[in-house]
Amino acid sequence: MSDETQLPSDELLTAFIDGELPAADVARIEALLRADKGVAARLEFLSRSNLPFKEAFEPMLAAAPRAELEDMLGVVPVAAKPTSARASRRGFLGALAACLVAGVVADRAFIGLNGTLATKDESGEWRAVVAEYIALYTPDTLADPVVSGEVHAQLARVDEKLGLSLSPEVVSLPGIDFKRAQLLQYDDKPLAQIAYLDPQTGPIALCIVRSDAGVKEPDIEGRKGMNVVYWSNGTHAFMLIGHAPVDQMRDLASHVRTKLSV
Repeated sequence: MSDETQLPSDELLTAFIDGELPAADVARIEALLRADKGVAARLEFLSRSNLPFKEAFEPMLAAAPRAELEDMLGVVPVAAKPTSARASRRGFLGALAACLVAGVVADRAFIGLNGTLATKDESGEWRAVVAEYIALYTPDTLADPVVSGEVHAQLARVDEKLGLSLSPEVVSLPGIDFKRAQLLQYDDKPLAQIAYLDPQTGPIALCIVRSDAGVKEPDIEGRKGMNVVYWSNGTHAFMLIGHAPVDQMRDLASHVRTKLSV
């Protein structure tokens, strides 16, 4: 593969987004964007998603043999670099690449989204981004005990941002442990994630965003090796995602919908 057709790395695409590339590299990436839907989708993902991938990768980065990897890759020590928001983001991508080389991050590395910059399925796009994030979760991600006094406060923050009325009873799932409710952000909109830990199949998440796309009955799809049940009412879109079998995910989604409509 020649330099002209070689797929750009995430770090290079991030530098392109930040306007830090020389003209020749800019022209090459622009040509690839026109010719390759995968490159266009990857650029879209890196430029639009505000989910905290850095936080999700922190345990993996901490476990990497950083000194040895930096020697292998010729990485300049952080203390010798000027610090900035852009440098921090590009440095993180470099560290993640080192983890990939070492095998710390396995087959759950970033994978480009389907689609193009010009034509997007808006309803499916947010589910694709969430699936990328949830695919990073393991049982250890949600191993910390739940602090009962914080549950109501977490749900109250979600209610305030998304205009919902949630309680521990409403968001409970039968036989599955509630772990936390947190606010993320996608495309400049608040995104609620309510996380659970199924002792049999691992992490499950109920995610919610505001939506004016109208009412949609539940449907199911597969993303990143997980099953996703998604639906919407007049004001919000919902998705329940996890590794549980299809029938179990359908039953759990039906349980959630019933509680939310009460």
